[in-house]
Amino acid sequence: MMGFFLIVCGSTINIKQVGMPLYKGVVLTGIKFVLGVLLGLAVGKICGPTGFLGITPFVMIAAITNSNGSLYISLSSQFGNATDTGAISILSLNDGPFFTLVALGATGLASIPFKSLVATLIPILIGFIWGNLDAGFRKSCATAQPIVTFFMTISIGAKTNVKTILTAGASGIVLGLISAATAVVFFFVFNLLLPKKERNAMGAAVGTTALNSAMTPAAVAEADPSMAGYVDMATA
Repeated sequence: MMGFFLIVCGSTINIKQVGMPLYKGVVLTGIKFVLGVLLGLAVGKICGPTGFLGITPFVMIAAITNSNGSLYISLSSQFGNATDTGAISILSLNDGPFFTLVALGATGLASIPFKSLVATLIPILIGFIWGNLDAGFRKSCATAQPIVTFFMTISIGAKTNVKTILTAGASGIVLGLISAATAVVFFFVFNLLLPKKERNAMGAAVGTTALNSAMTPAAVAEADPSMAGYVDMATA
């Protein structure tokens, strides 16, 4: 299911996107990744691997490096322009666990085997190639993504204790507020890195976290079994 989900994510990357849409996509993806890693490292240094209120370092990285693509597109049609909408092609790379695995491995917060990174990257590449060769496949994947996410979260939720969900309620609210607060940072940083004529409020539109990031803890635990004890709380 995770492999299929990553193929769907890869299919959204459009090789024809060049110029400003490509630049904006790279910048937005980059600043999301960097801030997520910094916040994850901060949680790890201050609170250790258990984090605070159940928000572990890898949960922080998973949430902050991910963004809600559907919300971004709807906001870009109202507050941005065609180049902002085109940036979603690159921004979609933060769906799924790949960036979280890279960040955890690079920072030493988890022991991520190289094979796990390759196993995550290959389905993305398959989706990327297939989506660029077949526009119909890309369109089908865009329709399928919410359905795939729905069934994957059901399979994860089926293994989660009700007590864990109740305990994680406060943590989820705090995590959501932290994610929303990052919009302020993204707004200013993104505009600093754009030419004046391209500046708008769209940097703030990536101060979000998508539901699909709930699948990341399980993927991390599969790569590093020592993280398995944190998965239920992290997912909830």
